[in-house]
Amino acid sequence: MAASLSHKLSNPPRDSISSPGSTTVFNHLSPPLFFRVQSSTAGAQFSKFRCSAAGSETGFFTKLGRLIKEKAKKDVEKIFSGGFSKTRDNLAVIDELLLYWNLSDTDRVLDEIEEILLVSDFGPKITIKIVESLRDDIYAGKLKSGIEIKDALKKSVLDILTNKGAKTELKLGFRKPAVIMIVGVNGGGKTTSLGKLAYRLKSEGATILLAAGDTFRAAASDQLEIWAERTGCEIVSAEKEKAKASAVLSQAVKKGKEQGFDIVLCDTSGRLHTNYSLMEELIACKKAIAKIVNGAPNEILLVLDGTTGLNMLPQAREFNEVVGITGFILTKLDGSARGGCVVSVVDELGIPVKFVGVGEGVEDLQPFEAEAFVNAIFS
Repeated sequence: MAASLSHKLSNPPRDSISSPGSTTVFNHLSPPLFFRVQSSTAGAQFSKFRCSAAGSETGFFTKLGRLIKEKAKKDVEKIFSGGFSKTRDNLAVIDELLLYWNLSDTDRVLDEIEEILLVSDFGPKITIKIVESLRDDIYAGKLKSGIEIKDALKKSVLDILTNKGAKTELKLGFRKPAVIMIVGVNGGGKTTSLGKLAYRLKSEGATILLAAGDTFRAAASDQLEIWAERTGCEIVSAEKEKAKASAVLSQAVKKGKEQGFDIVLCDTSGRLHTNYSLMEELIACKKAIAKIVNGAPNEILLVLDGTTGLNMLPQAREFNEVVGITGFILTKLDGSARGGCVVSVVDELGIPVKFVGVGEGVEDLQPFEAEAFVNAIFS
């Protein structure tokens, strides 16, 4: 995915600033800027991003990386449809049930829809709420065909996602650097998600510094260094063994502030949500970051493994109670038939899903778009 500066409202002077440790030169313009990103999908439309700064001296910015709200819907749906194929196959049975629906079959059909939603991990609370709403509308004469029932079902799911998890764009505040912490359990795809997020944000024109805060797992720093090389980003790693994660993140954020990076992406050690001593370490990391940049971290994103389905909910609750999660990254959804967990986690905690992983490629970490998601799983 290639990024280019496509428009400016006026013609202010340019300052060409080399990215630290790199020969790449980024032209920083006085605000506002517009970035356009072109999808690798053939015939894709351009997406427009607005980025504004408080001034060239302070380097403050607002909402750098507002993510793909104007992207052509057909392209987003194409990506999502491929990523949620197993969940879609489960839910396709609903179309067969509704094809020859008549009023006398209502209770039997709704019972089967209920079972299908539960199998897809929508969760009992949401499932019962949706099914009973459909039942009421059918017997009230508001829904008179299988097509209308299907549309009402999709609308119910979309309403949950948009009402409780509407703020899906990254909130990066006003100060440089913006800081994003990535947290999660072992094996959920945390470091990989961080690398893919670095690729996406750099493609949108931001300067990125990676912080190897996973000091517990021996290979974690090496894995992140591979991502740093792959994405062309600088990285700060521990200078000695058994270094404290909070010290590494503090050093990285300090470097990001001194050298004018736009965003610092902080990796952390994977931990079980039941290990309270390790969970306390996250609090120390959060405090260390806040000492360097007031108001940071701007985002604390929890990576959840989509193949675990509803089992992700206890993890999400615990992490949220300890550090205050601002958004979710759901991974491995391309290999899961339990995509309903996306709806469950948003409904349960009222925290938005910001990205979903729908494949192995570097561009397969996609900004979450509720309507495209609903269309993909119910297509």
